[in-house]
Amino acid sequence: MFAKLRSARPLLVALGLALSSLAGIAPSTAAAEIPYLQLNTAEPKYAAIVIDANSGEVLYDKRADSPRYPASVTKIMTLYLAFEALSEGRMKPTDRVVISPRAAAQAPTKLGLPAGDSLSVDEAIRAITVKSANDVAVALAEKLGGSEQRFAALMTLRGQELGMRNSRFVNASGLPDSRQISTARDLAILSRATMRDFPQYYSYFSIKGFTFRGNYVRGHNRLLDSMDGFDGLKTGYTNASGYNLAGSAVRDGRRLIAVVLGGSSTAWRDNNMEDLLLTGFEVMKRRSRGDRTTIAANLYEDEPTGAVMRPSVEQGDGEQSGLQIVLTDKPRPAPVKVSPTLKAAQAKANKPKGDWSVQVGAFQSKGLATKQLSIVRGRFAKFVADAEGAVEGAAGGAFRAQFQGLTAEAARSACSAITAKRQPCMVLSPR
Repeated sequence: MFAKLRSARPLLVALGLALSSLAGIAPSTAAAEIPYLQLNTAEPKYAAIVIDANSGEVLYDKRADSPRYPASVTKIMTLYLAFEALSEGRMKPTDRVVISPRAAAQAPTKLGLPAGDSLSVDEAIRAITVKSANDVAVALAEKLGGSEQRFAALMTLRGQELGMRNSRFVNASGLPDSRQISTARDLAILSRATMRDFPQYYSYFSIKGFTFRGNYVRGHNRLLDSMDGFDGLKTGYTNASGYNLAGSAVRDGRRLIAVVLGGSSTAWRDNNMEDLLLTGFEVMKRRSRGDRTTIAANLYEDEPTGAVMRPSVEQGDGEQSGLQIVLTDKPRPAPVKVSPTLKAAQAKANKPKGDWSVQVGAFQSKGLATKQLSIVRGRFAKFVADAEGAVEGAAGGAFRAQFQGLTAEAARSACSAITAKRQPCMVLSPR
């Protein structure tokens, strides 16, 4: 069946382009079979799903069919159609992609090439997967579809073919548009289809950075560095969507796919993705031993609360480099509430030996700062077991997560161990 669909795709491409050309406005025609989806603003933004990449079995879902803004995770579909064109010989990696005035005018995140400039298809794909370049996504869409509108029509049609029943695309980048809607389930279906249909191109999603015209372009997907077995796929961010991520990892010969939508920060999103995948692998392992269990039964579910913290000016992936949270290698425990009474009790019980401190993050939310203390204490107990955890308010409304009551030697040793794991830590001398 799938082979028949693949053989019919060139005809579908031509049909889609013809229909969109006749209609004049491609998105509305292409989406005619899909009900117009409205977001329920009262519902939490967070949605997630975990599936077995081999079988497609859903191992966990949370509002997986609720409509959400996909943001730059949209670009997986843009790349799916690009990979399709490459595999069918309609495009070559060395072909040139020209930056039109419309592409050059796209909002950041972008590569920033001027109108009339060009780059190879291979470079374009790298710019999209690594930089999440909106300008390049539009230029590639124009190359493949003639216009971004016509290409978006093809995106919606291909999504329907793949089983994405609740998705509608109107642009190739994921830049804000209230008409562009998907769901966690649909994005998991798309992710699985991409690695299944074009395994020869999947490695593009694991690129951490690339050199373009003498400059090194670093990627946004930090889990590629911090989580063993994690190899893609795509981050995304807009103010309306929150922080999104479609990810996949392999452990012990098993591959899982997870989608996290509506995170309140890059750090929260990345932690949640890792927790979902690691818990999923543990569940798969226990199932192989005959244990009947689920991800939900083993996961500490902690949804983001409130608005997106420190919104980025860039619509694409949105950096929040100051909001790093230590990534765990097991489901994280419930956060410890650091009240004044508890502080006093800890100080009395631990008998601090010094007046040095270490700071392990500054956050827009006291809850996140408190959670950071719990995570760091759990992972680096050897170094901070005798320290007092404290959340200190700071100018500008930030909350600083600190371990206090350390000697100078203990503070430096703790920070050395924490930073060795590529996590933020700063030694604070006595005032």
